[in-house]
Amino acid sequence: MEIFEAVRILIMFAVSFLTALLLTPLITHFLRKFDIRKKNIRSKSEAPVFYELHKEKSGTVTMAGIIVWLTVFLLAGIFFVFQGVLNGFAGYFNFVNRAETYLPLAAMLLSALLGMFDDLMGVKGKGGKGGGLSVLQRLGLYTLIAFLGALWFYFRLQWDVLYIPFVGLFPLGPWYMLVFVFVLVASAFSTNEADGLDGLAAGILFFAFGALVVVSFLLQRYDLAVMNAVILGALLAFLWFNIYPARFFMGDTGSMSLGITLGVMAMQTNTALFLPFFGFVLVLESLSVIIQVFSKKFLKRKVFRSAPIHHHFQALGWPESQVTMRFWIISAVMVVFGLVFFFFARFA
Repeated sequence: MEIFEAVRILIMFAVSFLTALLLTPLITHFLRKFDIRKKNIRSKSEAPVFYELHKEKSGTVTMAGIIVWLTVFLLAGIFFVFQGVLNGFAGYFNFVNRAETYLPLAAMLLSALLGMFDDLMGVKGKGGKGGGLSVLQRLGLYTLIAFLGALWFYFRLQWDVLYIPFVGLFPLGPWYMLVFVFVLVASAFSTNEADGLDGLAAGILFFAFGALVVVSFLLQRYDLAVMNAVILGALLAFLWFNIYPARFFMGDTGSMSLGITLGVMAMQTNTALFLPFFGFVLVLESLSVIIQVFSKKFLKRKVFRSAPIHHHFQALGWPESQVTMRFWIISAVMVVFGLVFFFFARFA
């Protein structure tokens, strides 16, 4: 049984990669045709370090995160609709499952559409300062999406326990919903913070979702593992074009949707407390921003030359590709530590 599931995961990873590669020219053609480009690079007066590091990126195609989530939904739809074809063979690849993938698919779609709306507002220069939704608007809307998921988990699935490594399941009661919302919002905004260098966010997410493939497989949630593998394949194809110098940017439609999905899957597999390992660099990115804002507001000085932290290393003179690759290496190593921690906690 497990060998067939492993083969299914590997095949769907490859199919997703090829599908995303084929979709990329079509999607980027329409993005260029409708002039969906990054125009609101922060001004020199507002963020001088950031401006000097990234002024040449103004005009780059954005909102290309569509490639990833469209691939996921295209394959989900095809195999779900045609699962009875070829004597049911197509159903072997279907990963749409009410118990395992309904919620992450729904969360991905809602956050992707909201992110797309935000990206379009930014491109058109509408909305808040620099275009797009304000921070408070985004926080409120993504919190609403997370809260809907929390309600589903708590009332529909009657799920209110959090797994604490080496301790076991700890019942939280209604407080579970607060933890659920925090995990999803934190993972979404942390991913968005990491989407600042060519290939950085996609590479970090590749390792994080790779960890969840392993976790889902070991927990025998095979459809969830397949969905993770499909995301991995699409991310790898996206990285083919997004590594330095990037042909396009992910945009909020990619970073926010993938961040939300990462959080949902962590809650489904009850591995929320392993996320700091699986998404170690994402945590660093958010912490650097929080520290910088706090220090500037209350201490009237900057801790980092620029935040998030990847810009700090750029400002120190590290080439962009070097920062990205070193952060990838850190992500890979921490994912290994996280999986070892998971194995010992669950199966020792």
